[in-house]
Amino acid sequence: MGTGLQAGALMHAPSHARLWLITAIGLAIDLWTKHWAFSTIPYENPIRVLDNVCSLQLSLNPGALFGIGAGLAPVFIGASVIALLFVLYLFASSGRSRWSMHIALGLVLGGALGNLYDRTFEKAYVAYFESGGRMVGDLVEPASENGVVLRFPNSDRDVRMRRPVDVERSGMQPVVRDFIKIEIIFPESWPLVGGKGIWPWIFNIADALLVVGVLLLMLNFWHDHRQHQAEMEESEHGDAPGMLTDLQPAEADGLND
Repeated sequence: MGTGLQAGALMHAPSHARLWLITAIGLAIDLWTKHWAFSTIPYENPIRVLDNVCSLQLSLNPGALFGIGAGLAPVFIGASVIALLFVLYLFASSGRSRWSMHIALGLVLGGALGNLYDRTFEKAYVAYFESGGRMVGDLVEPASENGVVLRFPNSDRDVRMRRPVDVERSGMQPVVRDFIKIEIIFPESWPLVGGKGIWPWIFNIADALLVVGVLLLMLNFWHDHRQHQAEMEESEHGDAPGMLTDLQPAEADGLND
C-alpha cells in the first residue's frame, strides 16, 4: 500500500477532495439527523417508517457501538482520536488511484467524528440500578435507594423508577444520540434465533457510516492481499527458468543426466 509521496494520495488534491468531501457530507448528515430526531420525534411515540421493518425511536447511549462499555466514555474518546490518526495514516499511505479506499476512509472519519461530537458535547444522567440495568435522561429528583425520577428526551412527562439506585456509580455522563431501530425478526421456526430481532440495537447515521466504511476497507485489504499474492507467485514463476542460467555448463549438464 506504500507508494511514496510522488504517487501517493498525500500530495494529490483530488484524493483529498474525495476524503474530505465524503467526511463532511457524512458528518453533516449525521449531526443534522440527530438534531432533527431529538427535536421532532416524541419519546413515547416512535415513528413507524415501515411496519415490522424500521422505526425511529429516541435512545441515549452512554456506551460505545451497540451500547457496549457504558461509563467508559474517556476511553472511547481516546480510542476515537487514535482511530482518526490511523485513518489519516492509511490515507497518506494510499495511492492516488485508490478512490474506493479514500471513500471508505471518509465514511469512517465522518462516522467517528459524528459520535465523537456527541461524546464531547452531549451529556445526560445515567442511573444504574443495584439489581442491574440502567435508565438515561434528565435528572428531575436526586437518585437514592428509593429510586430515581428522570425525564426522557423530547418528553414532558417525568418517569419515576422505584428501584434502588447505585448512587456512587450513577451520574452525568457523555452520551451518544441514537434513533434508528430495525424491527425485522427471524421466523419463529428458525433454530436459536427464531423470534429474535435481526438487529436488536438502536443506532444512528454515524454508526452506519462506520460499519459501511469498515466493510469497504476490509474489501480493499482483501484485494491488496490477493494482488500481493499474485505478484509473489508471478515473481517466483518468473525466477524459476533463470536459475539454470547461473550454473556452469558442467553443472547444467549434470542436472540433465
